[in-house]
Amino acid sequence: MMMDELFEVQPERWGLRGDPYVWRALQERLRGTPVPAEASEVEGLLLDAFRVVVGVDLRTAREEHVYREEFAHGGMSSGSVHLPTWRERLVPMLVQRARGGG
Repeated sequence: MMMDELFEVQPERWGLRGDPYVWRALQERLRGTPVPAEASEVEGLLLDAFRVVVGVDLRTAREEHVYREEFAHGGMSSGSVHLPTWRERLVPMLVQRARGGG
């Protein structure tokens, strides 16, 4: 299994309008990367890719959200990425999928 396959089914809800664009950018960034055997390695790959794509380290960031022009496509919170959603829900969900937990 490849890391990009973990992104095939999108979540039903997002934090802010920039989040779906980050999702797709992460999927592209990780395309063709094999899923590691260990959950901690999967999480590390996701967090490192997030840091490159969004420019923020989820492990240390204190902000609630960040704005990134490249993810702005219209709407009130356009371009805004909700860090707690990624930290608390989306990254753990992707790690769970990697472990075969859907």
